[in-house]
Formats: sequence, C-alpha cells, structure tokens
Amino acid sequence: MTQVLPEHPPRQRRWPWSHRTSRASDVLAAITLFVAEAVFFAWSTFTSGMEGWAAQGDQGRIDAATLANIAWMEHFLYALLALAGLATLSRAPWTAVSHLVAAGLVFTLLTGMQHEWDRGHPTPAPTPRAGYSPCYSGSGTCS
Repeated sequence: MTQVLPEHPPRQRRWPWSHRTSRASDVLAAITLFVAEAVFFAWSTFTSGMEGWAAQGDQGRIDAATLANIAWMEHFLYALLALAGLATLSRAPWTAVSHLVAAGLVFTLLTGMQHEWDRGHPTPAPTPRAGYSPCYSGSGTCS
C-alpha cells in the first residue's frame, strides 16, 4: 500500500513590513545608527576643515574644500532620508524618527553652509548692454 505524504503548509514569506519591529531592537538600532551617523558626520566635517586649514590661505583650495563639503553633506542628507524610508518600510518608528531628526539637523547645517557660501561669493553684477548710458540728474538721457 502506498502512503500519501501530507501536504506541506504554504511557506510564509517574512517581508520587513509584514510585522512591526520589536521595540527593543528598534530603539537599539535607532540609538546605534544615530550615534554612528553623528560620528561619521563629525569626522567628515573635521577632515574637510583640515583640508581648508592645510590650504594655508590659498583661496582656491579653501573654496574647493568648502564646495566638496557642501556636496558631501547633500549626499549624506539623501542617504539619511533613504534610511528613514527603509526604517518606515520596516515598521521601525523609533529608527525612522531618529533618522528624520538627523536629517533635519544635517539639513539645517547644510542650509547654513550654503547661505554662508552665497554671502561670501556673490554673483557679479550683469554687464550693461551696448547702448546703455547712465542716467544722471539733469543730463537729459533719462526717460
């Protein structure tokens, strides 16, 4: 006689968003990642400052180091937002909030650096067109 094998139950896939992440692992990941991101950001900012210091007054090298730091901060901000999205997808609210807080801090610092750059490097005034004549009071060229 032949025995029929029992059917296997369907395999359940465990997607990251299928169940909420446990609170302990969520808080531990949030704290660990926040500290790691802060150390990484501080180290990168320090090395950028050292590059500016090593330029020893060469304005071109200082500007290049500042622009490289601004570009790096933009990419770091994008990475933080992507990690916040992944944490939200994984249903880890504490990790998502910590990434959003870190992204807010980086955004604030980035905005300040860009504002400082814009104030220190204003765009030049446009050159007047060929037929331009300045208008002086009483010159008769004013319209």
